[in-house]
Amino acid sequence: MKEHQQYDSDPASPPRHDEAGAPDKSPTSARALKAGLYTAVTLCLMTTLVHVVMVFLHVAPPNPVSKRYSTQVNGWVYPLFEQNWRLFAPDPDSFNRQVLARTAHTDSDGSVRVSPWFDLAAVDNSAVEHSPFPSHTTQNLVRRAWSSYVETHGGSDTARSDRAVMLQKYLSNIAADRVAAHNDGGTFEFIQLRVITLPIAPPGTPVDSLPPTPTENRLLPWWKVTPRGN
Repeated sequence: MKEHQQYDSDPASPPRHDEAGAPDKSPTSARALKAGLYTAVTLCLMTTLVHVVMVFLHVAPPNPVSKRYSTQVNGWVYPLFEQNWRLFAPDPDSFNRQVLARTAHTDSDGSVRVSPWFDLAAVDNSAVEHSPFPSHTTQNLVRRAWSSYVETHGGSDTARSDRAVMLQKYLSNIAADRVAAHNDGGTFEFIQLRVITLPIAPPGTPVDSLPPTPTENRLLPWWKVTPRGN
């Protein structure tokens, strides 16, 4: 018995095994695992704290801190964490918007091929119609991207602020992704949008009546995008 105890205490003895025959975990690996866990938890807490502070400065009334760090706050919040009060005071649309997109590709001989117009709004509407649980992204992504573009650009298509540039790129990327998903392998490097605003017909309007006259037919300039397709 004494010899067995001396053998276990010998520094040169083989590693111990548990009852199942597997070697015990070394203290070094256990410490490394614990340090990694602590680091991950710390990073999550720091990210959460930064997010809460940024959102608070965004929704709080203008103050010296929010004004001084407005660039950093807007860069963190927009476009993924935008905050508004429409949940409590909804402002439903009183018109329909038809968002159309077409693409252009330059061939090797220098000729330009322009695609037909593709109705982004019709694709979203067909995905929402008769769906008991329609996707929030399908319902609002294109619509909110366009409304944010109008808020920063007004009636002009010239971006006059960093946020306007960001939202213009945001809108063009959404349109390019939607078109590429239905493009059947076509390649394009430029995209153009046309937004037609139609008033909502009053209740009781006959189905076979003439379509309403557009209140706005806005053609945007060609935007260069990352080459899409094969």
